[in-house]
Amino acid sequence: MRAKRRYRFRRGWLGLALLSFLAGAMVGWLPRIAADPSSPARVAAAFPPSMVPSPLNPLPASPQIWTCQVVVVGGSLGGVAAAYHAMQGGAQTCLIEVSPWLGGQISSQGVSALDESLPMRNLQNFSPSWNRFKAWIAQQSVPLPAWIPTSQPLLVHQINSCWVGFLCFPPQVGARAAEGWLAQIASQAPGSRWSVSTAFKGAERDASGQQITAIYAVQRLARDPDYLPQGRLSRELIAWYSWSPDPYFEKIPIRLQPPAGESLIVIDATDTGEVVAWSQVPYRLGSESAATTGEPNAAPQDNPECTQAFTYPFVLAIHDDQGVSQAKLASLQPGLSRAEHRRDFDLEGFPLLAGKSFFHYRRSLSLTQNDPFVGIPARGDMTLVNWNRGNDWGVMNPSLIMTATQLSQTRQLTNWLGGLQLNALKDGEDHALLFAEWLMETYAQPDWPLALLTGKDPGGMGTVSGLSMTPYIREGRRILGRAAYGQPAFFLQEQDIRRGTSGGRDFSATAVALVHYAIDIHGCRYRNWEPSQSASSAPVSELAVKPILIPLESLIPQGIDNLLIGGKSLAVSHIVNAATRVHYGEWSIGAAAGGTAAWLLQQAPTTPPLSAAGIPSRGKMADLQAYLQSQGLRWTW
Repeated sequence: MRAKRRYRFRRGWLGLALLSFLAGAMVGWLPRIAADPSSPARVAAAFPPSMVPSPLNPLPASPQIWTCQVVVVGGSLGGVAAAYHAMQGGAQTCLIEVSPWLGGQISSQGVSALDESLPMRNLQNFSPSWNRFKAWIAQQSVPLPAWIPTSQPLLVHQINSCWVGFLCFPPQVGARAAEGWLAQIASQAPGSRWSVSTAFKGAERDASGQQITAIYAVQRLARDPDYLPQGRLSRELIAWYSWSPDPYFEKIPIRLQPPAGESLIVIDATDTGEVVAWSQVPYRLGSESAATTGEPNAAPQDNPECTQAFTYPFVLAIHDDQGVSQAKLASLQPGLSRAEHRRDFDLEGFPLLAGKSFFHYRRSLSLTQNDPFVGIPARGDMTLVNWNRGNDWGVMNPSLIMTATQLSQTRQLTNWLGGLQLNALKDGEDHALLFAEWLMETYAQPDWPLALLTGKDPGGMGTVSGLSMTPYIREGRRILGRAAYGQPAFFLQEQDIRRGTSGGRDFSATAVALVHYAIDIHGCRYRNWEPSQSASSAPVSELAVKPILIPLESLIPQGIDNLLIGGKSLAVSHIVNAATRVHYGEWSIGAAAGGTAAWLLQQAPTTPPLSAAGIPSRGKMADLQAYLQSQGLRWTW
């Protein structure tokens, strides 16, 4: 019989849970919103004209002042690329990241297994910038737990053997690599700085509303020197974003502003489009109908609740922990029943361990480096678990990302608290932990024990629960661009990227990045199985997807002249997001945004001032492209 034990979270989690519960109770069911960029009426429906930018309330007294020419909000993989390329161009750059680790997908989100398109890999169509970053990761040292019998320091390239891609590694290595990557370029941009555990709180605009003049943030410092993130973001989100100090965190308010007499360039590199949401520029959320986008495989109806499933990854090791991790999981009391969670779990015909297996798919540490397609893992090997029929959570009761109406009703437009629904986070956390429990109950054997890595175990997620610090969020808010390429509000459509469809456009004249991947939609559903309005007919393999050129116009929102997109929130449809969201796509988009920001600053002063939106119309596109190429970026297949 399994021992009945309670989770031993560090002191204070009950207080954080109460804060989270109260905040979550503020959000009820709210009307769905849809927008059609070709119709002003639909844009207004998604973004009511009465919603005007609100001042921050409360506004902190005596914040720290950071002087920056470029502010990158979000230390995601795209954010790291944006900050690096902005600094490479000499721009004094500031980056803030809400989690304790830089790197997003490769660290705090627990997807440190680089998933690249096979055609791109076969042709090596990656940018020199990305190849340099991968080589940097491969040379990082790998901390090992005490129960692995080796005294040899190992590097990533010595433990790398997975079949999702050519480079898999423990997530804390990704965090260290991201930090070091920025540190090695910072000398080219004196005064640049970055900070983790620092949340975006809002912004100031000038009188016209078209220029962001300052960004506000709050940094938290744990009072307990042994603090670890819980890996239950639903319990910590409010404390992470709140201005107020509490028994667990000291708080430092920060104002990020440009040097005297200069203007600021802001890059939104968050996974959900936090600056986009707060600034209230036109954007879309969730799946769109064919009537809205004109795409052949769009959803039957608009549904802003139907974003792609999010995931809390975790690390399983072939290790005998004497049943400790399984006993902790046995005490979990989920909000939904275990039976409801477990009916979704399925390895889909893959073996657990041997050959082209579930374990080898994202094996993050291999002590033998044997062939992941035919070998057998060894004791001490570890794998990152990010599995469609496992820890994916796409249930929309409630949906994860707050709509514009929900943000207004919860007053986040004056006091930003992350823009996520806490109950959705909690259900996703429960689902992931129960998948770990199911895997151990179903597949562990005396000769092949399985353990969930928790706490400070090297190789794990660095959290109390063993889940990633933040979820891997595949899709957030996506901007609507300005008039371009025949659209009054620009966005990339399915026809632009899918072979065999008519109406695709050539973006080479204003291209700043090249990406490629399958249209890989991780779907959404309701608990009672009512129609989800998802684009269920859209997914196709990489071979059916054209090389995807990312034009400058997809990084430029309407309404604000000094805001660029450096990650998933670029102007694409729900369907196209499924092909641009993975590692190289996010990196390339962030790098293009950072390089563009640096180039714009090098053009100052010009008369009239040159903004990103003015680059094509003022005949400067070739100059920008030449500059980005000199920075190690590419957009040719």
